[in-house]
Amino acid sequence: MADNLSDTLKKLKITAVDRTEDSLEGCLDCLLQALAQNNMETSEKIQGSGILQLFASLLIPQSSCTAKVANIIAEVAKNEFMRIPCVDAGLISPLVQLLNSKDQEVLLQTGRALGNICYDSHEGRSAVDQAGGAQIVIDHLRSLCSITDPANEKLLTVFCGMLMNYSNENDSLQAQLINMGVIPTLVKLLGIHCQNAALTEMCLVAFGNLAELESSKEQFASTNIAEELVKLFKKQIEHDKREMIFEVLAPLAENDAIKLQLVEAGLVECLLEIVQQKVDSDKEDDIAELKTASDLMVLLLLGDESMQKLFEGGKGNVFQRVLSWIPSNNHQLQLAGALAIANFARNDGNCIHMVDNGIVEKLMDLLDRHVEDGNVTVQHAALSALRNLAIPVVNKAKMLSAGVTEAVLKFLKSEMPPVQFKLLGTLRMLIDAQAEAAEQLGKNVKLVERLVEWCEAKDHAGVMGESNRLLSALIRHSKSKDVIKTIVQSGGVKHLVTMATSEHVIMQNEALVALALIAALELGTAEKDLESAKLVQILHRLLEDERSAPEIKYNSMVLICALMGSESLHKEVQDLAFLDVVSKLRSHENKSVAQQASLTEQRLTVDS
Repeated sequence: MADNLSDTLKKLKITAVDRTEDSLEGCLDCLLQALAQNNMETSEKIQGSGILQLFASLLIPQSSCTAKVANIIAEVAKNEFMRIPCVDAGLISPLVQLLNSKDQEVLLQTGRALGNICYDSHEGRSAVDQAGGAQIVIDHLRSLCSITDPANEKLLTVFCGMLMNYSNENDSLQAQLINMGVIPTLVKLLGIHCQNAALTEMCLVAFGNLAELESSKEQFASTNIAEELVKLFKKQIEHDKREMIFEVLAPLAENDAIKLQLVEAGLVECLLEIVQQKVDSDKEDDIAELKTASDLMVLLLLGDESMQKLFEGGKGNVFQRVLSWIPSNNHQLQLAGALAIANFARNDGNCIHMVDNGIVEKLMDLLDRHVEDGNVTVQHAALSALRNLAIPVVNKAKMLSAGVTEAVLKFLKSEMPPVQFKLLGTLRMLIDAQAEAAEQLGKNVKLVERLVEWCEAKDHAGVMGESNRLLSALIRHSKSKDVIKTIVQSGGVKHLVTMATSEHVIMQNEALVALALIAALELGTAEKDLESAKLVQILHRLLEDERSAPEIKYNSMVLICALMGSESLHKEVQDLAFLDVVSKLRSHENKSVAQQASLTEQRLTVDS
């Protein structure tokens, strides 16, 4: 065989120059046979013989051997080590020229050759890009799209594969294909050729690649991709095929317009059916599919329009089915159910309806099942749902009387920052303008001590911020001396003073209002802590800083006046020459700031 191959290669060199078609064809057949028997070894010999350069001259449209030459190139380019040599031998330009041929076999083999040379090869892709190969292939896909005979479908599959190898994991080439309008063409292909498994699969892989790119989403949204994918999904029985479709659906469903299209195309019903079929299975594939289906369901609910359509005023079949996931024994469904409720709870109307219809009790039961060694993701999701439900004013009292604070406080010992973060947010929402609840919580020493501890969680900015905000909220909403005493005794004052220097105006403001209440109601108790936290110096800085928001300047002056009742703090105010700063603010453009500056100036002058 080896001798035979060497003879063939020698003979090919001569006949390639003479162009005697018959003997040339014999040599090419011999090479194809050798490649079929041992591709790698034959490819090495071809490379060593220097014959690749000759192939460029054989790739001519009018020759009867052209398809065979392209076939040989396609075969050798299956080997990684042959791809750059193919580029170096100048094969790309003549191959791209052959894409203009009318001969189906030539097109097929040329598409294979270019696709294989591009596979995982930067050099191959660059050469095809420079030769303008992608546009010609896309034009072919467009013009051949509607022809459904087997030979044409095979050619379409090869062309799709070529474009995929050309652009895979390369953002700029994918963007180029999108600009050339490949997406509507591929969607049309999928619709017409959905009976052809190989072509369908190729389209799906191409969609999967392109859908990762943000710029593709708008193009996808202007096609009927949602309808086609759902139609295809309904036909699939095999797990692998459904998984391929899922891989396209997930990135597409990040786009709100496509979310709505998928809902309208009936995807949700398919997902609910999968959940029902797989919920009791312990097979690995089924567990994976249940997770994918329920995750996708939650993703669809992230769009405002798609979510509202599925809520259907709380009467919708989908909403009812999702509700039934919460008491299930399957953690994945409990998680998806709680996340879905959190997503439905994104406007007041939905929240009020759900609270009136007993959702709070279901979520509290779920949390109860996860107190000891519970599932952290389920805890986090259920707390997220409760936090969102607590936003409308009318829900707060109902949720408080249902015992939500007690249920939430059971997680105070959690060491998981995501759970801590949601727990804090839920309590803060619940006590908003609820004086009695704020007082009750503010006198809970265990809670306050834990908050003070979390105010120092420097590794978790979210937990730290929420702890500070809850400390401030307990004071602001309760206006209670007992709450202030508890917070002072637990060491919370210094954290409120630090919070007044936050980069977020809303947090600065909340801190200053809480500190003003402390100064007004319990100045004697808090005096030492306010001194050691350097509150007066901080207020001086805030008033001096031109970047401070008007409400920060206003509340800083209110606080200065409140501090004058303490001898030591009063002295600090005098030492820092506050009068100069305050008198400048009398001409501030904000009327409230200017008025407060006049009042503060009078107070400072009287007390000096």
